Amino acid sequence: MATLADPVPGGRPGETRRAAALAAELTARGVHGIVLAYVDTAGVGRVKTIPPARLAAAVTRGVGMSPVFDTFLSDDSIVTTDVLGSPDGDLRLFPDLDALTVLAGQPGWAWAPVDRITQEGAPHPGCSRTFLRRIVTEAAERYGLTFQAAVEIEWTVGLDSAPAGEFVPAVSGPAYGAIRQVELGYMGAELLAALAAQGVDVEQLHPEYAPGQFELSVGALDPVAAADRSVLVRQTIRAVARRHGLRVSFAPAVVADGVGNGGHLHLSCHRAGVNLHAGGEGRYGMTAGAESFVAGVLAHLPALTAVTAPSPASHLRLKPSRWAGVFTAWGRETREAALRIVTGTAGHADESANLEIKPVDLAANPYLALGCVIAAGIDGVAAALPLPQEITGDPARYDAEEAAALGVRRLPESLPEAVEAFRADQVLRSALGPVLADAVSAVRLGEAAAVEGLDDAGVAAACRWRY
Repeated sequence: MATLADPVPGGRPGETRRAAALAAELTARGVHGIVLAYVDTAGVGRVKTIPPARLAAAVTRGVGMSPVFDTFLSDDSIVTTDVLGSPDGDLRLFPDLDALTVLAGQPGWAWAPVDRITQEGAPHPGCSRTFLRRIVTEAAERYGLTFQAAVEIEWTVGLDSAPAGEFVPAVSGPAYGAIRQVELGYMGAELLAALAAQGVDVEQLHPEYAPGQFELSVGALDPVAAADRSVLVRQTIRAVARRHGLRVSFAPAVVADGVGNGGHLHLSCHRAGVNLHAGGEGRYGMTAGAESFVAGVLAHLPALTAVTAPSPASHLRLKPSRWAGVFTAWGRETREAALRIVTGTAGHADESANLEIKPVDLAANPYLALGCVIAAGIDGVAAALPLPQEITGDPARYDAEEAAALGVRRLPESLPEAVEAFRADQVLRSALGPVLADAVSAVRLGEAAAVEGLDDAGVAAACRWRY
């Protein structure tokens, strides 16, 4: 689980002693290195590593890393804002001991997510993990709301022996087919064993629609822990695949045409331990608070795509009639709607009813994505926004007049369009704060400029192995 408090320079009471004891335990278990992991604004996982003997020092004074990474693009070029992107300065990475995990899928290593603070001891305004924790804390303090969240993981498996940069599916067979499960059963079994050893609650693992594609669903946790889990699961999938001579991509579009990899968010609001998405008098058992939360997310969806679909390849995936949810619409179990109301099996709604947000992929920083979605939903709760009429079927079938009557609009079709909507959304920008909001805009526009002039195949190839 995650520590739901900011790190303290010098360590929290007893933390240095605890880190020393953990270091001895890790060494006894054959761990030689600890991965200190965070996700940058572009959605790329960045790391530093330390030996176990340095763990106590890390929780006392942190591990240095430049703030320039907040404006890295996925191709490792750098853009700038008024305060970020220069070679000056330093930050300190503080590992979360509560989330420290021995990596069964990567023998000899452990893993921990980090928060970043300044050398002066203040939370770094560009730290996405700190941002999400702040949003969750404010929701509890102001509205009495807590959340359970999970991130779906979709990925594509290719042969590592393929020509450099190219993608050759590692399995054959139809979508959701038994052939794929058999052909990659050895890796799947090892992956499930590794995740179980790491304490990850796996709900499903199955072949997906696109060539070589698989999906893994995990149990819900508080949002910070859910985002941590998303990063940990991807680290594990990648490590296990490499041990079998395979290569995985979490990119939104591995090839230019067809269904891409999603990273749908599942989120439920709770108050006093009660799931607000079940047992209420609103539609499909939602309470008034849950309906307003969904309405808030719906209202901010165009701007949210700058955070939830942040890669040029994201817009190769966000196509109508591909279950990607590219219209501002909601519906019960409607997989073409951007927001899908999941009511769960009869008799189990209290534990399973939730909201699924579909225009999300795994190029998104999960801390930013969850934090911004929650901020949007809370805005709906604060304003008691009414939830508009639901849709059924594929919203692409509506003509302009029908769509307008239902409030159904196409989401932004490019990163610059998404940034324009994001810059106009004061709720999201205020939630992020000026430093992080400006980093989001600058990085998205930088990503768009980096692929300017490329056709769809070129965009897919450029982003294929970055995530």
